[in-house]
Amino acid sequence: MEFQSNIPIYLQIMDDIKQQIVSGKLKPGDKLASVRDLAMQYGVNPNTMQKALSELEWEKLLYTMRTAGRYVTEDAALIGVLREQLAQERIIGLLNELQQLGYQNEEILNLLQRYMKGEIANDSVSGI
Repeated sequence: MEFQSNIPIYLQIMDDIKQQIVSGKLKPGDKLASVRDLAMQYGVNPNTMQKALSELEWEKLLYTMRTAGRYVTEDAALIGVLREQLAQERIIGLLNELQQLGYQNEEILNLLQRYMKGEIANDSVSGI
């Protein structure tokens, strides 16, 4: 994972783990690797990894079973809320970027509809 310099690393790790949970890569009840193993995977200090995991526990997305490790929550409703929240954040970001390019809401909606219908190809901007 490549980290951005303007956002604390532990927050970026949290976002990555949240993404894995809502996408189903990490399933409800899955056991996470140890702090040390995860720190090695992410290329960070174990203390940074511990902070990220502790924050995710505080948010109830992970839980610890004493001497057995950390697990992904089995609360499907909580995962659903998180999924919706992440989607809204991305939509707001997209809308802000398009508005900065001068698009009005109706134009944005038109673009999205055209894209969803397949009228705008994924690689249509490659010639820019």
